[in-house]
Order: sequence, then structure tokens, then C-alpha cells
Amino acid sequence: MPNVTRSWDKLSDHNPLIGFVDACLRGPAQVVLQNNPLTGLLVLVAIAWGAFENGQPRILGGAVLGLVVGTATAVALRVDEPSLRKGLFGFSPLLTGIAVPTFLDDRPLMWLYLVLGAVATTVVTLALNAIFKTWGLTAFTMPFVLTTWVLLLAAYQFDRFTVLTNLKPMFPGEGQLTDGRFNWDLVPTFLRGVSQVYLINSWVTGLIILVALLVNSRWSALFAVIGTVGATVLALWFGADATSLDKGLFGFNAVLTAIAVGAVLHRPGALVTVYTLFGIALTLFVQMSLTSMLTPLAIPVLTAPFNIATWLLLLPKRHFAPVPNHERAKETVVSAVKHSV
Repeated sequence: MPNVTRSWDKLSDHNPLIGFVDACLRGPAQVVLQNNPLTGLLVLVAIAWGAFENGQPRILGGAVLGLVVGTATAVALRVDEPSLRKGLFGFSPLLTGIAVPTFLDDRPLMWLYLVLGAVATTVVTLALNAIFKTWGLTAFTMPFVLTTWVLLLAAYQFDRFTVLTNLKPMFPGEGQLTDGRFNWDLVPTFLRGVSQVYLINSWVTGLIILVALLVNSRWSALFAVIGTVGATVLALWFGADATSLDKGLFGFNAVLTAIAVGAVLHRPGALVTVYTLFGIALTLFVQMSLTSMLTPLAIPVLTAPFNIATWLLLLPKRHFAPVPNHERAKETVVSAVKHSV
């Protein structure tokens, strides 16, 4: 496998088309903070499985289109080559490409809307990274979040679109807070918490994503599991909505926080694990707060809780210890900060 990896890297270095494909493959992996084309390919397989399982093959088309358009936009804007090659301009547009066909009805104009959104996501990525590098941070998936919020809120004003978030506009304190009964089939619920990182409700997709993480980093896979289990159990303990629990909707933001804080930006260890467990709880509380704020607008929180919680955890600069040299994940975040403009 190392020989194959080196051969692929060498080929992508000397062939611009292969280099572009390589950058695109790394994009899906960068959503979970991994810099590995094989991980990205497996993530695309996971997205494909979930899209077809849920009877929405357009989600796979949207993911690929958003990924390619976002990466091509970065090329057109002449972003720095190291960041481009690591797929750092593909992962947020990929998520936008998944969100648009997920939350809007399937019409021809939806695809134009998606393309414009993917372009905008790349521009927002450049803008936010330019701001956040002041504090030594990166924008993570916030460009996807902001762009998708704008697209969904704007869609309410267009007759040619129908928003399908399935959220009932309601102010905090109005109506019933929770609904349904929780299905105690916990393992599939935990796996759906991983799949929801890509807005997909499928335990098989979650399992494939964990395998994709294992390909690049055992620690990232482990902390992904810790994130989904910890947040789901805490949400269940506090009496969160049972229907949302079954779908894994309280786990996916914590998955990203756990990977970032526990496996990518710090050397895994006892103190880091405790800090990560606190971060998982913080992420859940931020998610519930944002849900209260955004429910009147009937738009989802997406991965905003992960971004906010992780920024708060990193700003105190409690780095504990550096990531070991053999871990390739750290260079992802470091490169994003250094080469954002």
C-alpha cells in the first residue's frame, strides 16, 4: 500500500489532470480532517450508498458536482497550490452540494442554484480563513454552513423552490419539545451519528466512513466513535427529541469536534481525552442552543456547533502536546491557516 500511495502521489505531481482528481478525492476526506485520497474515495462510496439507500441518488450527484465546482473555482482564483492539493477547497463545497438537493425539491433550476452555491462556498472559505488566521484558526466547515443558510433562507422567497427541511417553525417554549419514542437499537444509532456528518441517515454509510477513517488514522476513527457515543448518550440522558436521536442528529457535530480536538490537533492521551469529552458536551449544548435560535426560521444547524465549540476549545491554546510526526492529519489544519490567502 505505501508503494501504491507513493506512485499515485508521484503521478499526481506530474500530471495536472491526475493532480486535480487527487485534490478532489482528498476533499471528502477533509470534512473529517483527513488528508488521504483513499479515505476520500471511501467517503464517496459511503455517500453513494446512503444516497441510493434513501432513494435520493441526486445527493451523490450534488456531492460530486459541488466538489468539482468548488475545487475548479479555487483553481480559477489561483489559490496556493499546497492547500489546493490537500483538498482544502473541496470539502465545504461538497457539503453544500449535498445540502442543496437534500433540503430543496428536485427541479432543473436547483442544479444551477447548487453550482452558484459551490462557487460561493469557495469564496467564503478564502474570506473566512483570511479572518481566522489572525487567531491561528481555520474556518473548518463554516463556509458550508453560512452559504447553505443563505441559500435556504433565500429559497423561501423564490416560487421556483420548495424548502424541504421538515422543520416546523416554532419559538422556544411553544409546543412539544420532544417527539416519538427512542429505539434502543444503539449501535445503528451511533453509526448514523457518523453518517450525519455528510447529512445522510444510514448506519451502513456511517460504518464505511469509520473504515475510511481507519485507513488514514486509527485515532481519528476511535475519537469519531467516542464523539457519536458520548453526545448521543448525553442527549438521551437529558431527554432530547427521540426521533432526532434515532437519526443520529445529536452525534455528528460531536464526531467532528472529537476528531479535531482529540486526534488531529493534539497528541492523544489521558488529559486530551478528558478535554475532548468536555468538548463533546460543549458541542451538544451549543447545538441545542442553536436549534432553539434557528427553529423559528425552519433551517437546520448543520455543522455550526462543531465550528463554534472547536474554536472555543482551541482559542485558549491548550495544545498539551504536538501530534506525532507520523500523523498526517495535523498538516491539514496547519496548512489551511498558513495558506488561506
